[in-house]
Amino acid sequence: MDKKQQTGFTLYELMVTITVIGVILSIGIPSFSEFTQNSRLAGTSNDLLSSFQVARSEAARSKSNITICASDNSLDANANCGGTFNDGWIIFIDIDGDLNRAGANENVLRAHPAPASGVTITTNAGADYFAFAGTGLGRGNVGGNPALQTAMICDARGLDLAPGGRATARRLVATAIGRATIISDLAMIQASGDVCP
Repeated sequence: MDKKQQTGFTLYELMVTITVIGVILSIGIPSFSEFTQNSRLAGTSNDLLSSFQVARSEAARSKSNITICASDNSLDANANCGGTFNDGWIIFIDIDGDLNRAGANENVLRAHPAPASGVTITTNAGADYFAFAGTGLGRGNVGGNPALQTAMICDARGLDLAPGGRATARRLVATAIGRATIISDLAMIQASGDVCP
């Protein structure tokens, strides 16, 4: 008489496997959540920084005024300035330099939607634009409206120390001549006095 061999897990082996998976998930899920938050924060920071770099180089290349402005309809065909950077933003050729996209040849060069869910952008004095002259240098405060000088990019964690010594928030600094940089060092952000809302 032939004996058939049965294969499979015993109840004991199954319970050990489930316990090991539970331990791995309890360690991995919080790390994955923080990884997702860091990725969203870095993505928004990099998008804003690259907008400054594109606008500055396009202004110098085309010898035209180029404006970055907050736009609550950034992805529409007739996108224009309005709202805050939390709504999205556009980069456009600002031929007449009035911070308004109204002319026939004032084309949008790049449009960005609203930041990722949970990420907020807070600018100095509620500034909603930065303008470049045809030289590639910043135009300063146009029409008495304050230009963007700093922006705090934050999420639900606020401003705190993240693993690796970096901050859980980012600070964009734009100089008057139009150079922009992202600061992720906690001590440098705290020294600026800027905080997350």
